Amino acid sequence: MNKASIDELNWKDLQAKKVLVRVDFNVPMSDGKITDDSRIKAAIPTIEFIISQGAQCIITSHLGRPKGMYSESLSLAPIADYLAQILNKSVTLCKSPIDETLKSAIANYPESEIVLLENIRFNKEEEANDPLFAKNLASIADYFVQDAFGAVHRAHASTEGVANYLPSYAGLLVKKELSFLNSVFNSPDRPLLAIIGGAKVSTKIDVLDNLLDTVDHLVIGGGMAFTFLKAQGYAIGKSLCEDDKCDLALTLINKAASLNKSILLPLDLVVSTSIENTSDIKTVESSAIPENTMGLDVGPKTIKAIETLINLSKTVLWNGPLGVFEVDAFSHGTCEVATMLASSEAITIIGGGDSVAAVNKVNQAKFMSHISTGGGACLEYLEGKELPGISCILEKEIA
Repeated sequence: MNKASIDELNWKDLQAKKVLVRVDFNVPMSDGKITDDSRIKAAIPTIEFIISQGAQCIITSHLGRPKGMYSESLSLAPIADYLAQILNKSVTLCKSPIDETLKSAIANYPESEIVLLENIRFNKEEEANDPLFAKNLASIADYFVQDAFGAVHRAHASTEGVANYLPSYAGLLVKKELSFLNSVFNSPDRPLLAIIGGAKVSTKIDVLDNLLDTVDHLVIGGGMAFTFLKAQGYAIGKSLCEDDKCDLALTLINKAASLNKSILLPLDLVVSTSIENTSDIKTVESSAIPENTMGLDVGPKTIKAIETLINLSKTVLWNGPLGVFEVDAFSHGTCEVATMLASSEAITIIGGGDSVAAVNKVNQAKFMSHISTGGGACLEYLEGKELPGISCILEKEIA
């Protein structure tokens, strides 16, 4: 994907123009307060670039799932206030409906002012990708900038539909996301290691299949590892397993062998009779899981084997926890991997979702090369799917 980005336009292109920027301000809130501002901060470079070029920045985002109806608890008002603090500039929350009146409302704001449109999902036409709604939204701007990587896998009016009516560019965040993710498939520094965890094979099967064509080594952990172990004839006790995916698991194992790619499955496991029972924890070989127990984390041999692969690798992609890391007793493997990656000299790409939570849990985020802001979008990208919010961006002109 060779997409054009907003920084390829200069001030002569942007001066006195209106730029509609789709960001992802779908941040966690508690009692009207923002509890994690990382997505807001991730959008700041694009907003500041647009302002620096003398353009008016009009921002749109969703928050939560209001189902096309106004909800005071999902208003972007607290975000407008917070954004103004970060930027040290005036930010006006525009509550005008997305129709012909919006254009005149925007025209009345000073060009130096940043405008944040009210929660776009208060309009039922947004998720329906209604063409008239998208056209009205586009009518307020001269350019569209896609900087909401967390929403680019959705074909909504503000993520894809509006691009039918405006020249469309990637924002600096989306440019960065694509740069790192493209590097995994196009020209990675090798050896390339992918560590893929998570609960179910069914949610990651396409990711694993797609990655096998490009990685040198693949680690499979989390609950889905037990489907692979059972497919190879191991008894897995009460561990999570998708019996109907065992054949697919064997197909992937055989594919890896045919491509001369290594797959590391857990060598040992931390088990207990239940997730709630943290008083009867033991470590066992993967081939000797007691019948009345379930695997809930990887053991020390597995952690050591992963460390060896990380030390050998020049690029590491991580998506998904290796155990039930939400429970401290079963978080050791996941947290150890996060710590290893933080101290690694490899390029480290954290693929969104629970992996980000794990990195934050051990306070290692600042040491990673890239942390994706979109778990769902990142997953679909790794599957090789076309993302509508990306495909609508103009292709970069080749000189």
